[in-house]
Amino acid sequence: MKKRCFWVSDDPLYIEYHDQEWGVPVYEDDKLFEFLILETFQAGLSWITVLKKRENFRKAFDNFDYKKIANYGEDKFEELLLNAGIIRNKLKIKATITNAQLFMKVQDEFGSFSKYIWNFVDGKPVKNAFEKREEVPATTELSDIISKDLKKRGFKFVGSTVIYAHMQATGMVNDHTTDCFRYNEV
Repeated sequence: MKKRCFWVSDDPLYIEYHDQEWGVPVYEDDKLFEFLILETFQAGLSWITVLKKRENFRKAFDNFDYKKIANYGEDKFEELLLNAGIIRNKLKIKATITNAQLFMKVQDEFGSFSKYIWNFVDGKPVKNAFEKREEVPATTELSDIISKDLKKRGFKFVGSTVIYAHMQATGMVNDHTTDCFRYNEV
């Protein structure tokens, strides 16, 4: 039996996410934006809740197309508030629209959001070597810096905890525990 990180339950969705996606470096802007949306909605909730609604989010938010989301008006906002398939939080929905607009501003400034975000780690993943659950942080000095910079640019729901989770999910940091079979694979 494969040894996995402590947070993985026996839910097949969680196992697949851990084994295939979590911690794999993501350099594509569209995928980075998808994770930013999902992490925004996850704030204060469990990741499995968001993961189970991921396809509903995909449909509701036009396949995570930030160019379309940036242009959502009041009608689309109201439609999203009525969508029982997603997490219906007014502030998080508004933040997603705002963040899509700001995401494109970052692209204009840096050439891509990927160049902007990956520049914080010199373009390559930070490989941590955590052995136990207690060692894995919820935030770091670096996630504080990125969070502060994003907030300065006007992004919403990008606190240090959300940003560190984003860094873990998109492989900016390898936080698979050293006993996890994925540790040396990503």
